[in-house]
Amino acid sequence: MAAPATQLAGFIAKYPPDMAKLTRAVLKTMRARLPGAVEMVYDKRNSLVIGFCPNERATDVVNSIAVYREWINLYFFESDTLPDPERQLQGSGSLVRFIRITSASDLDKPAVKALMAEALRRAEPPLNPKSKRRIVIRQSSGKP
Repeated sequence: MAAPATQLAGFIAKYPPDMAKLTRAVLKTMRARLPGAVEMVYDKRNSLVIGFCPNERATDVVNSIAVYREWINLYFFESDTLPDPERQLQGSGSLVRFIRITSASDLDKPAVKALMAEALRRAEPPLNPKSKRRIVIRQSSGKP
C-alpha cells in the first residue's frame, strides 16, 4: 500500500487541474495555520474531505476542507458560537458552517483568518504545534 502522502496526492490528482492546484494551495495554507495537525482523509464519492485534528479522533476536528469539482468548502465546527461580525460563515446549522473557497487568496481575508484563529484557540484538546504532521487515510471510495 502506498504511503498516506502518496495516496492523498493521488486523490487530489483525480480532480480537474485547476481544482487540484487550488487544493494543493489550500492544503499548504491549512498546514501552516494548523501546525501539528493530524490530517484525517476521507476520499468520498463526490468529494475529498480532509479534517485537521489534534489526534486521530474525528470528533476533535478543528477545521476541515471538502474538495468538490468546482470549489472547496472550509468547515467550522460549533460555529454558532464563533464570532463572525463580517458574516463569512454560510449555512444555518448549529454545529457546522462553512466558507466557500474559490481562490487560494480567500484564505487570506482578515475575517477568514480571524475565524480560523478563533477555532484553533477553542480547540479541545489543543493542537500541539511541535507534533509532526501526519496523514491518516480513513476512507477511500475507490472511485475512478
